[in-house]
Amino acid sequence: MPDLPGRRLHRKICTRPTVGRLPCWPISARCLRGRCDAMLTTLWQWITDPNLQWILMGSLLLGLGSGVIGSFTYLRKQSLLGDALAHAALPGICIAFMLSGVKSVGLFMLGAILAGMAATFGISAITRYTRIKQDAALGIVLSVFFGIGIVLLTQIQHSGNGNQSGLDKYMFGQAASMMLADVYLMGAVSVLLIAICALLFKELKLVSFDPGFARGMGLNVAFLEQLLLLMTVVAVVVGIQAVGVVLVAALLITPAVAARYWTDALGVMVVLAGAFGALSGVTGTLISSTLSNLPTGPVTVLAATALFFVSAVLAPNRGLLAKWIRRWRSRSEIQQPMELAMIRQAGNTVNAAERGAE
Repeated sequence: MPDLPGRRLHRKICTRPTVGRLPCWPISARCLRGRCDAMLTTLWQWITDPNLQWILMGSLLLGLGSGVIGSFTYLRKQSLLGDALAHAALPGICIAFMLSGVKSVGLFMLGAILAGMAATFGISAITRYTRIKQDAALGIVLSVFFGIGIVLLTQIQHSGNGNQSGLDKYMFGQAASMMLADVYLMGAVSVLLIAICALLFKELKLVSFDPGFARGMGLNVAFLEQLLLLMTVVAVVVGIQAVGVVLVAALLITPAVAARYWTDALGVMVVLAGAFGALSGVTGTLISSTLSNLPTGPVTVLAATALFFVSAVLAPNRGLLAKWIRRWRSRSEIQQPMELAMIRQAGNTVNAAERGAE
């Protein structure tokens, strides 16, 4: 039977020199061979490109670790702390480059960690020895350290050192610059952070919800708080290369906030936050690799923000849609008896009027 123009829904073969003969099942007559070839080419590039594999794995591990640590930071109402630590890491990176003269991720991480710890000590000193509250102290430290970092970065750019090219990418991140060694480092740090959270989950849970009760139970609350702070610093520093000092706090907090809409259990929230962070990293990497001239870090943050909006609207208990449905049902339950009462009252009034007329 000859093929008719409107009935060409038979099996086709998409042939590529590097892919081989792969089956292509068009869903309609409009599925052209060019589109199928483009999709197969893009898929083959994703599978075989080592650089994309490294970036994808690094973004996944970064989102996973950031989501887990961000859950405890969010529950302790220290969301702004991650932003302050991220901005404080910039002068540490600049000082590490000025002292070494080379772009080494390990040295940059060491400098960023030291700068982050200095920022935390500064915040603690301001809140302890002055009447300034913690939110104001966070804003002061964030502005001062970030200003110092911008000044140092400007000096480095005008120093004439040839190795300084690309150093400004730490402002907004450059995931494309990640190498296999960077991915190994991110993976080791993420696994270490997740392992610590799993081993000390009960203790961290008590410290996050009720430090006074944890202190009464005999726990070393000061040590656990400093440990959480150190893990937050490490998570922020690890994410700077991919997301940048400006946006890394969003990757730390947004998955945790999105996960909070779906559950009231801390364990489930931590798992969901890690999954949302990993999904954001993978989505941002795939979108930025498909569409040209899109940086991976900002796209990853936008993907996490999209997950937040979806959670805020569609979550079964805390979502806006569920709240609207419950409000509509309760209003209907209240209005129905009132309408019945009004009908009865109207009927009684009519009966009374008829009896009066008689």
